[in-house]
Amino acid sequence: MALTVYDYRTDVRSVLVTPQIRSRFMRLEAGEAADPHSHDLGHEIFLVLDGRAEFTIDGETGDVGPGQMVVALVDQLHSLRVLGDKPMTMYLSVTPHIQPTHTMWTPEGERMPHRFASSTAYDVETDTTTPFGELLDSLTVATLAVREAADLAAGKQSDEADALKAAVADGDLESASASRSDVWDALFEVYRRSAELADLWNDVAPRAGRT
Repeated sequence: MALTVYDYRTDVRSVLVTPQIRSRFMRLEAGEAADPHSHDLGHEIFLVLDGRAEFTIDGETGDVGPGQMVVALVDQLHSLRVLGDKPMTMYLSVTPHIQPTHTMWTPEGERMPHRFASSTAYDVETDTTTPFGELLDSLTVATLAVREAADLAAGKQSDEADALKAAVADGDLESASASRSDVWDALFEVYRRSAELADLWNDVAPRAGRT
């Protein structure tokens, strides 16, 4: 089904989970709080839909209500607490979504060990049908594919560098645009292969140890 309409009043769950983005509706009860944490790779967006919450992001605190949004950038410690006597419902997204997604800290500001989560924590079924060894082999192949794509992209940038610099300096937009397209075609493969690698890693991580 290409078009699915989600409603925050009924679909209180993850609605899209990929390596590029995890998005969901979340409901917290009055007085409920989320522990301080950060994300090593991801930016997180919070859009309050109903109720109010106090957000603390990178040491600054604010009261956020319906229709208002706040953002926690990569590495910014953030937490929240529901205000008042009503539940709070919000939309949130984290991008990218690559395990381990949350970094926890001690009250003294020391980084705690990596905390991996089960796929079901994000409303996704863990792949238990593919043998683990096969998954791990696929991860290695995907990692090598990223390296190969990166090498090709670096070579293309090197090949095009002088021509692109000269075209931009001379204001030759036609030639510059052609070189830019060639560079992007090679670089696109790096991003595509990296997404495939992240997808496999999110399958491997929950099965490779304690969650």
